[in-house]
Order: sequence, then C-alpha cells, then structure tokens
Amino acid sequence: MEYFCGNIETMEALGKLLGRLAKNGDVFCLCGELGAGKTLLCREIAMAQGVDASEINSPTFSIMNVYHGKMEIRHFDLYRLNTVEELENIGYGEYVGGEGLTLIEWADNFLEEMPEESLDIYIKIVPEGRLIQLLPNGERYLELCEEVEKNADFSH
Repeated sequence: MEYFCGNIETMEALGKLLGRLAKNGDVFCLCGELGAGKTLLCREIAMAQGVDASEINSPTFSIMNVYHGKMEIRHFDLYRLNTVEELENIGYGEYVGGEGLTLIEWADNFLEEMPEESLDIYIKIVPEGRLIQLLPNGERYLELCEEVEKNADFSH
C-alpha cells in the first residue's frame, strides 16, 4: 500500500492511525533517507499510545528510548550502528518483538536482523511531499494494513 502525504498534517494523521491500531508485540521497521520523517511518524505513533509529546525524541545518540503509554514502546534509531555486533551489544535481541511496541528507525541498515514478521514502512521524499509504502510481513500486519486502508482519510 502506498500513501501520498503532501503535508506534515497528513503524515501525522498516518502516524496517529498506526499508533491507534498498534497491538502488543508489534514491530514497525521504518526506512528512508535523512529528513524523510521517520522520527515524526514514531512520535505520532507514540502519542496515539498515550505518551506525552515532551517525552518523545529521536534516539540517534542514545540508540534506544523507552516510553510508557498504553503499552511500553521501545524506539530504536540504528543510524549510528555499523555492525551486527554493535546491534547485539545494545540488547536489540532482548527487546524486539517482546511485550509492548517496537519502533525501529533505519531498519534497512540491518535488514537481515529484522524480525520475520513486522510492518515495514518506507518513506520516500518526493517533490510534492512524501510517498509512504506499508509492506506487511505476516498475517498480523496484513490485517493492520487492511485496517489502515479502511480508516485512512488521506490520498493513496
């Protein structure tokens, strides 16, 4: 599924919708170049789960932030990691896919290490805004994408 977001409000609406539809154990893998809007989507997802906006920031330097809303949210930013060993050293395997919701920015840097079942979110910068592609991996995420399609009130 592809969605065109011509402005920040449309991206925020998509993030909020994903956040409302998220379930315990979900993993969302976000991919896109610098400035594409990965952190913005993560912020809106977390806010839809009841996390205060002031608590949400990019974990670029901390690598992982944990937020507490309706469920625990683990927000990873893998941009600064270069090896699988570094990924293992931050405890990645212990957190991903466990209780709560996992958001992974720069997931495309470690595709082989991503869970088999997840929602891949590709964000592409286009002249008029952003093109967002949702790729479901597994039955749960196919159902989630169907719910997004039913509830999306923006262009695609």
